[in-house]
Amino acid sequence: MNRTFDWKRWIPSTGSGSRAAGARKSAARAAGTLIALYLAGCLALTWWWDFEPDQFAVRDNAVREAERGNREVVTGYTTTATLIRLAETLLDKRGGYLSNDLFPPGVWMDNVPNWEFGVLTQVRDTARAYRIDFARSQSQSREDPDLAQAEGKFFFDNSSWVFPPSEAEYGDGTELLRAYLERLSDPTQPDAQFYARADNLQQWLQGVETRLGSLSQRLSASVGKRQLNVDLAGDAAAVQATDAPLDRSYKTPWLEIDDVFYEARGQTWALLHLLRAMEHDFGDVLDKKNARVSLQQIIRELEPTQQAIWSPVILNGDGLGFLANHSLVMASYISRANAAIIDLRALLAQG
Repeated sequence: MNRTFDWKRWIPSTGSGSRAAGARKSAARAAGTLIALYLAGCLALTWWWDFEPDQFAVRDNAVREAERGNREVVTGYTTTATLIRLAETLLDKRGGYLSNDLFPPGVWMDNVPNWEFGVLTQVRDTARAYRIDFARSQSQSREDPDLAQAEGKFFFDNSSWVFPPSEAEYGDGTELLRAYLERLSDPTQPDAQFYARADNLQQWLQGVETRLGSLSQRLSASVGKRQLNVDLAGDAAAVQATDAPLDRSYKTPWLEIDDVFYEARGQTWALLHLLRAMEHDFGDVLDKKNARVSLQQIIRELEPTQQAIWSPVILNGDGLGFLANHSLVMASYISRANAAIIDLRALLAQG
């Protein structure tokens, strides 16, 4: 029997396997390309969103607000328009509101969200001052209904993503402030008022003093410090709930140093605008107390807090060490402003 050797049977077939391997390689390359493009896009957005809004002129802002509604700039209008602009900036700035983002790149960012929280803190404090002091003639008078609702809106959780999102609540609070602003300048609605009195300004400044004092301590703790317990100093009859150590060490964790720094930047950015607006609306009170220059000095002390940061990271040198410490520099500006606020409150308290 004649048999021929079929050599093709002894060569393994590689066609289908090669095609499958090639398809897998192509899919892997495509997936890698998509991931690289996605990460590049996230990095570009991170750079674009890592942005602190510029300062604005509070009086020009009030005039534009009045012109849009065909209103007159009355007492309290400038401060209220400034408060509205601060709240709107949180929502409308480049990148929008980032504190509640759950997806990249917002979830990776912390500088801007901490700046947002600083601004939000001042918005909350001022909204409360409106409800309690600025819009009420005396302690037994009725609170303004729009301001009562607005305060609660701004105190909503700053990191809520849905049901409802933080932006929706803060947007509602802004609209309630705008409704109050429209009534404030309407002579047919005398129930909406802004009382520019020395005691109202002094009360608001007391809250500002407390905020700045806390910020100064937190910033100074970037290098660590030991502090004596002065909780009950000055009052021999004072007591507290539980005993506390006579001496305690404070140090901000390394990963939180830039968080505190940018929160301070946000608070001082908002506070600068509010102080300039207060100078306009409380001008007569300040002039009567010969205290306008004192308020201007507070503004002057806070202005350096908004200088450009040329370092790519927030440095944390040891006090007088080789490297700078940005937190201590910020604490210095804030401490001087706080001391000036104490002096201004003393002037306002005088008859």
